[in-house]
Amino acid sequence: MRVLAIALAALLGLGLATAAYADPMHPAVKTEHNDVELVPETTAAAPGSTLYVALRQVITPGWHTYWRNPGDAGQATSLTWTLPQGWSAGDIVWPAPEQDLTGPIMNYVLTGEVYLPVPVAVPASAKPGETVTLKAAVSWLVCKDVCIPEDADLTLSLPVTAGTPTVDPQYGQAIAQTLVDAPKPAGLDARFQVQGDVLKLAATGAPLKAADVAHAYFFPYDGTVIDQAKAQSAQAGPDGVTLTLPPGYAFSHGKPPAEMKGVLSLGGGHAYEIVAKLGPLPTGAAGATPPVVTTPGSSSNGGPSGGGGGGHGASKLGLISAVGLAFLGGVILNLMPCVFPVLSMKGAALARHVESPQHARAEGVAFFVGVLVTFVGLAALLIAARAAGQAVGWGFQLQSPAVVAILALIMLASALNLSGVFEAGLSAQGLGGGLATKPGLAGSFFTGVLAVVVAAPCTGPFMAGAIGWALVQPAAVALTVFLSLGVGLALPFTALSFAPGLFRRLPPPGGWMEGLRKVLAFPMYAAAAYLAWVLVLQAGDTALLLLFAAALATAFAAWCFGVSQRQLLTTGKVLLPRGAAMVALAAIVACAVAGYRFAAPTGASAAGNPAVASAGALPTEPWSPQRVAALQAQGKPVFVDFTAAWCVTCQVNERTALATQAVVDAFAHTGAVYLKADWTNRDAAIANALTAQGRSGVPLYLVYGKGPTPRVLPQLLTSGIVVDALNQAGGGAPKA
Repeated sequence: MRVLAIALAALLGLGLATAAYADPMHPAVKTEHNDVELVPETTAAAPGSTLYVALRQVITPGWHTYWRNPGDAGQATSLTWTLPQGWSAGDIVWPAPEQDLTGPIMNYVLTGEVYLPVPVAVPASAKPGETVTLKAAVSWLVCKDVCIPEDADLTLSLPVTAGTPTVDPQYGQAIAQTLVDAPKPAGLDARFQVQGDVLKLAATGAPLKAADVAHAYFFPYDGTVIDQAKAQSAQAGPDGVTLTLPPGYAFSHGKPPAEMKGVLSLGGGHAYEIVAKLGPLPTGAAGATPPVVTTPGSSSNGGPSGGGGGGHGASKLGLISAVGLAFLGGVILNLMPCVFPVLSMKGAALARHVESPQHARAEGVAFFVGVLVTFVGLAALLIAARAAGQAVGWGFQLQSPAVVAILALIMLASALNLSGVFEAGLSAQGLGGGLATKPGLAGSFFTGVLAVVVAAPCTGPFMAGAIGWALVQPAAVALTVFLSLGVGLALPFTALSFAPGLFRRLPPPGGWMEGLRKVLAFPMYAAAAYLAWVLVLQAGDTALLLLFAAALATAFAAWCFGVSQRQLLTTGKVLLPRGAAMVALAAIVACAVAGYRFAAPTGASAAGNPAVASAGALPTEPWSPQRVAALQAQGKPVFVDFTAAWCVTCQVNERTALATQAVVDAFAHTGAVYLKADWTNRDAAIANALTAQGRSGVPLYLVYGKGPTPRVLPQLLTSGIVVDALNQAGGGAPKA
């Protein structure tokens, strides 16, 4: 009886399935991964009219078919019509596609329920009352991990009516909506130019005024005009948008094509068909906002994608949320290792305020102003650089070897000051009342400047998402967020300077203050040595030799100033000419200029340096999107470390949490691969990848499992966090 019941149930299910596809007017064909049929917009055809007939595809979740330009691989769906005499079919009206990045291959795909409408011209000679049959031989490629070519012969029978036909109750609305949403010409003025090694495509017109370019993307009809697997960036202007594209094979022979056709998609259903002509770019297509990078693999059509993960919520922030997160991130930044070098200067400042709390308050305000001015200045430079099309992020200043060298010299000079070699910004007991105020305030302002320059390259909790959001907003909004970040960084120290109870708890002024000050000089010496190490990684040994020469000149200049100051105190005269100090300063400038010649080329990455890539207990490989995709295809968990030699937090994590035996064992047990994206020198691919995650700085830690979306780890790591993430990515079971 049980066998009979199962057989009856199977027969019943087969009968229901047959009934579902047995509509005699448009019988459907069901394949393993696709259901296809021809469906009409209206219930009948009228003589002399245009009838829209759509190929309806219901694609198995996780699988996809291909757009008219399938991308770097694949095959577009095609229809070959057999129609009654006098009837004719036009081209498919294609919806905007989605991006699907697989390793170095970019494809343009369609997923889910898809309608491909085709206009069919009904001849005036069609006779009302008759029924016509439209036939189409359809072929398509459906893919997931493998690709399967499929085909079907489809038919659609429709009556001919003399009056206006009614909308098909089942499919008419869906076809009409597809036609409304499909990219179509909108009177846009589109032109393109080759500028250096990039391709600029600009479009202006009423639909693009004040456009949101967060998801802007150009889908070409010809796959040879751009390198489809590389990132695109977009910048909004008052009248349109400008895209920066990687030129393709069509531009490799020195003679660019006369025009480029394709779809300009802004996401959210806003997509326009454009024909861009070779020529000067239209004015008003750029300059209103900084560029926004659309990373390959992210869907610009709002649908799913087989590529990488998105921004992890950064784009969902509003101004109030971003300002709040930036403030919290700035407060926490005081506790990050990035700020440790300037804690010495803060500690020395608090100690000397025992004598004069009113000076403490004044210097606290000066420090606050120094932080804010520097934060806004760096943010303005960053926004301007991104607006100019440069792929830079927060901390960009330390990607310049010249800046690193100058900071190392500043750290050395600060340490010499704390060691008592010379006095700057300190009362120094007897240098005079005037020298105790103005130089003191200037010194506090400078401390704020230095705190930002040194601390800014590293991102802490809360601030990463806020900065990522800010950099895709208009300049005024972005500066507001950065200003809030600066307030958070400056407020704790300034608040302490206004705390009278703090000074009552400190011992009376005495020799302990001078001793503390000299002890606190040593972290500054350590910071200078650390920056010298960073410079070697960026620019090589020759740059280090020049830095040592400049350091010697700096120390000599500091000693000259110190001798002059002490002579002035004891004799009232300056016996050692200050010109010697000027000569030393000139030597510093000369060394800095000479050292600039040894800067690593822009775009070079220390990730390819075996000495850097193999540091630590874990073997590492250089990061690339292609390597991530290849390892995922092999079923291996992937740990990606976005780092830089100048990021102190990164180095602390690497030498603590990532150097424990538990983490080493977790990598071994799960078979995970450690990829290092080293941003010590500027690297556009790393900058674009950070932007795709809603970030603008390092550190960033991603763990990829089986899915395309990685798990984002905190900026401050523990071995337990890393082990847990690796075990989850590896399915909780050891792998060979």
